[in-house]
Amino acid sequence: MSASSRLRKCLFPAAGYGTRFLPATKAMPKEMMPIVSKPLIQYGVEEALEAGLREMAIVTGRGKRALEDHFDINVELEAQIQGTDKESYLSGIRSIMQEATFTYTRQKAMRGLGDAILTGEPLIGDESFAVLLADDLCLGEGQGVLAQMIELYRQFRCSIVAIEEVSPEETHKYGVIAGDPLREDLYRIEQMVEKPARGQEPSNLAIIGRYILTPDIFDILRATAPGRNGEVQITDALAEQARRGCVLAYRFKGRRFDCGSIDGYVEATNFCYRHPS
Repeated sequence: MSASSRLRKCLFPAAGYGTRFLPATKAMPKEMMPIVSKPLIQYGVEEALEAGLREMAIVTGRGKRALEDHFDINVELEAQIQGTDKESYLSGIRSIMQEATFTYTRQKAMRGLGDAILTGEPLIGDESFAVLLADDLCLGEGQGVLAQMIELYRQFRCSIVAIEEVSPEETHKYGVIAGDPLREDLYRIEQMVEKPARGQEPSNLAIIGRYILTPDIFDILRATAPGRNGEVQITDALAEQARRGCVLAYRFKGRRFDCGSIDGYVEATNFCYRHPS
């Protein structure tokens, strides 16, 4: 297994249907939902770039061509606005296209986040990598969440998940961890439960959509049986990885918006409108 401290790649699982936003997502990927004037997937790529990751690997599905088109040149549009004040609107995405490379593969069936990550193996290879779920919009304090996690990876060289405290009424929506605290914001994971029944959660520390994974996770995922809802759960694979060695949970510095829910999406839009970057 490669133990290089240099991470290059960020995997974006982006094959889901976004059913909570129907009918808006009937023909538009949920990752293209705009927060003010910028789609969620672009926020995610910008966070990855800020962390020093330059290779974006995106797992898509049917009806997701807009993701590829967004990170490509639109000759007709650019010719139409060339020389006008509207040309400045594309400066951000042009910069991303110059800094990053993009590769794509398709998840053939919706079999869970673990299966989506395993589908991305040909794009990642035998190296450690980041995973970013675009519908978790994270705004870091000083530096982005992935940048914070990569600093920890360089020190510990193991898989790391980002966590935050949630109310007891919300734990059934998440993967939840329990572990041995190494410091105030860092835990060595001893237990992980995917969407525990109310009253059976091991803590109120919930996993959110940021991961650093070592490449042995792929072999573990291949051997992981489908769990809740018949899906391959990344939490099950990480629990096995923790039993074999070490997986850390990091309580990140910053703010996270659950843009997979309507309430979180509206909250994020209002926040970013009031606090433009």
